[in-house]
Amino acid sequence: MWRCLVVEDDADNARYIANGFKALGHVVVICRDGMEALGRATSEQWDLIILDRMLPNEVDGLSILSTLRGLGKKTPVLVLSALSALDERVRGLKAGGDDYLTKPFAFSELAARAEALVRRSRPGPEVRSLQVADLKIDLASRHVERGGRPVALQPREFRLLAYLMSHPGQVLTRTMLLEAVWDYQFDPQTNVIDVQVSRLRGKLDAGGRPPLIHTVRGIGYRIAATDNDSDNNAPP
Repeated sequence: MWRCLVVEDDADNARYIANGFKALGHVVVICRDGMEALGRATSEQWDLIILDRMLPNEVDGLSILSTLRGLGKKTPVLVLSALSALDERVRGLKAGGDDYLTKPFAFSELAARAEALVRRSRPGPEVRSLQVADLKIDLASRHVERGGRPVALQPREFRLLAYLMSHPGQVLTRTMLLEAVWDYQFDPQTNVIDVQVSRLRGKLDAGGRPPLIHTVRGIGYRIAATDNDSDNNAPP
C-alpha cells in the first residue's frame, strides 16, 4: 500500500483515478487547486504524485513540478496531459517528471506505470534473474535459456524479453513497450514491436515448445505460462 496525491481539476477524471487506486488498496488524496496541491506536495510524505498539466487559473502543472524539484523533493511524479506532442513530453520530463502519460488513457496502463515508479523509488534487493515457466533469463550475464537450451538474442530482443518477464502475467500496451524498450516515441502506426515480438517468439518457441508471449488483441502483449484471456491466434 502507498500514498498517492492526485492533482486533477476534472472531477470525473480525478474520481476515476482515485477509485482505481483505492480498489488496489492504496490511499489517495485529490487536490483540484494548484496552490493547495503545492502545499500538500511539499509538506506531506507521498509515495507518488499524479499531476495534471492544465489546472484552474491557467496554472501549468509543470510549474508545480519545477518548484517541487527546486525544493529538493524527490517524490516520483507522473504527469498527465492532453498535450501529446513529443516536445511537450520532453518539457514534462525536463521539468522533473518521472513519467508522462497522455489523455485519454487506460487505467491499467496508469496503474502499471505508477507501480513501476513507486517500485523504483524504494530500495530493495537487486533482481539478477527472472523466470517464467521453463524460460530463464540472467540479467547480469544476459544469458537466456528455455528448457535448458541456450537462446541467442540480439540486444533489442533481450531488452524486450527482460521487460516482459519483469511484468509476468501483466498486459503491456504497445505504448509501454515503445517507451520502455526503444526509449523513443515512435509513430503509433509503426509495426516495429510486432516484428520484434514475432522474431522473439520464433526463437523462444523453437522445437515446438508452447508459446509464452501472448497477443492481447488491440492492446499489446503479455508473457505467461498459460494463455487465459488473450487471443494467441491473432496476428502478432
